[in-house]
Amino acid sequence: MSRPTTGGFTKTEGWLDWFEAPSRPRFVLPPGAVDAHCHVFGPGAEFPYAPERKYTPCDAGKAELFALRDHLGFARHVIVQATCHGADNRALVDACVSSGGRARGVATVRRSVTEAELLALHAAGVRGVRFNFVKRLVDFTPRDELMEIASRIAPLGWHVVVYFEAQDLPELWDFFTALPTTVVVDHMGRPDVSQPVDGPQFGLFLRLLREHPTIWSKVSCPERLSVGGPPALPGRLAAGEVPYADVVPFARRIVEEFPDRVLWGTDWPHPNLKHHMPDDGLLVDFIPHIAPTPQLQRKLLVDNPMRLYWPEVAC
Repeated sequence: MSRPTTGGFTKTEGWLDWFEAPSRPRFVLPPGAVDAHCHVFGPGAEFPYAPERKYTPCDAGKAELFALRDHLGFARHVIVQATCHGADNRALVDACVSSGGRARGVATVRRSVTEAELLALHAAGVRGVRFNFVKRLVDFTPRDELMEIASRIAPLGWHVVVYFEAQDLPELWDFFTALPTTVVVDHMGRPDVSQPVDGPQFGLFLRLLREHPTIWSKVSCPERLSVGGPPALPGRLAAGEVPYADVVPFARRIVEEFPDRVLWGTDWPHPNLKHHMPDDGLLVDFIPHIAPTPQLQRKLLVDNPMRLYWPEVAC
């Protein structure tokens, strides 16, 4: 049954609801693991969706997110502002404040944001801003405005999260490398995994990471990148099956070459998926295939996100 969206909003046709009964992962997360990329949607009756949004999701609020965190075995999470809420960060802030210190946030802000508003976001747990360059999801924001925002958040110790598609990296390269903060790339820059891992497209992204040590990467969202599709059996893996196997070589290459600059997250509740909705338990079971040793797993899931989002605890 499709979940309702409250507050007078109607969910975008074709949008899939989040997986209702995620499996319990076989992979046991290391103590203190962080889900470093997830979202909250509304609920619309309390936190209305933005008039300029490109889609309307089903409601997926903090209570459901916290329950998933506990079910999967995470200790903390990083909530990234969803484009359906625009620059209205109230749902994000409410979830961070309600987490008891177990959540940090990545907000969306405009040039008009005041210093007082930035400080209030910081007090609530925000530690970064997101710049979205995926044209089907957001309208164009002038780069001079984005650079101004980055310069204003740098003194707070925040970072910039960027979301783009692989074919657009050449035109974005100079902008990304000029940003005055740490830069975190969402989902490996969305590579085309039907191309070779040693091919020119992914090679350009690896070069970006090699030449610019302030740039990090999330190795998340295999369900968005996979050409082979989801596991054959809904909710469980067949013997010897690797979930989203065609994405593994790309993510593993990044984890092994840049172990101190990688993050991982579920992307729950998986915005704007229309073909299949992943089982979040099986997404966790993807992790040991891309971070095959306990040392790499701890860096990916604990050390790196703690250093970036909870430095006062990590040190």
